[in-house]
Amino acid sequence: MQQTVVDHIERIAEDVVSLVLRGATGPLAPWEPGAHVDLALPNWLTRQYSLCGDPADRESYRVAVRHDRLSRGGSEYIHRFLRQGRALEVSLPRNHFPLRPAPEYLFLAGGIGITPILPMLRAAAASDVPASLVYLGQSVESMPFVDDLRSSYGDRVRIVATRQQGRPDFAALASALSPGAVVYACGPGPMLAAAEAAFPSGRLHAERFRPAPRSFAPNTAFEAVCARSGRTVRVPDDESLLDALNHAGFPVASGCREGVCGSCEVAVLDGDPEHRDDIGAPAGRMYACVSRALSPRLVVDL
Repeated sequence: MQQTVVDHIERIAEDVVSLVLRGATGPLAPWEPGAHVDLALPNWLTRQYSLCGDPADRESYRVAVRHDRLSRGGSEYIHRFLRQGRALEVSLPRNHFPLRPAPEYLFLAGGIGITPILPMLRAAAASDVPASLVYLGQSVESMPFVDDLRSSYGDRVRIVATRQQGRPDFAALASALSPGAVVYACGPGPMLAAAEAAFPSGRLHAERFRPAPRSFAPNTAFEAVCARSGRTVRVPDDESLLDALNHAGFPVASGCREGVCGSCEVAVLDGDPEHRDDIGAPAGRMYACVSRALSPRLVVDL
């Protein structure tokens, strides 16, 4: 974890605040567009937020947080209680949504989904790669960074207030894509579902707030053999691997508990994991909050 101090808090849209977190002990870890960090909040919760500042700025990170009316305590704490000058621990950046080189980009953002897209658009513009953004929100007042986007990118940005204008025709956008252009999208589930229906899967890269609805076989119990400690932890069918490990005294970090952030990654040395995450675990890894085992036992590096 990195030590930071809340340098600045600013309301930038309806129910959205921007936080600037300045490194307390020196330069912060580098990052690239698409990265996010975990914020360890003073109310004992850990939440993930996309970095939306300038990757060249090693002195501070910037995130934007929407107040979720069904908050589990994270966004509510930030909006109601967090103050300038407060010390916060912040994880090293992780990136499950990297911007890959392409001859042209179409960016789609819905609401607070603009946060990972914003540095991507900046990076494309800085590299003189053709890029455009379609940015959706219920109203302009609820959409952060609208003025900055309009002043910086002009007609390359299309702002769509869906309450008045409806959702744009993604099929028409797909048919107008030039050869080689790729699409990066972040936003709520219905928007991403519409994008997945319209754009070829090989050209669409998406990041979700919540996991996509999927079905799996019923849970079965299995054993997790912790190779470094020599202990075996039984994982019953009604408990996650993450909770079983934590209850057994193995403090695996966690954040979303939905398989979309990557905080709870563990190394698998043997056995057959059943990956139930939404971000694609790398070879030899699994996310303990949702993923389970297809074999009777897994050997993990704990």
